[in-house]
Amino acid sequence: MSVREHWINVRVNPEELARIREKQKELGIRNTGAYMRKMAMDGYCVNLDLSDVAQVSTLLRRCSNNLNQYAKRANESGSIYAEDIRDLQRRLDELWEMQKLILKRLSGIR
Repeated sequence: MSVREHWINVRVNPEELARIREKQKELGIRNTGAYMRKMAMDGYCVNLDLSDVAQVSTLLRRCSNNLNQYAKRANESGSIYAEDIRDLQRRLDELWEMQKLILKRLSGIR
């Protein structure tokens, strides 16, 4: 951690302080000093919502795991169940639909 030895004091009225705290809370930043430094140097803070990416990642991991299991079974026995293929197809369809929703949301299409 770098040593911070210089002080900058800023006076604000109660309404301004409330607004600063509100914006800080919206971004999920608990450290006021870090928030004030970021705003003073860059003028903005970016708060990314990556929950969609986590959902897609989880679904993709499940599909990949299932596909690996099906391939192993097919290599061992020489056959695979049709229901397994349908299940995998349903999961892949769900993955595609989720990706379409994310793209619509990112592009602003409603």
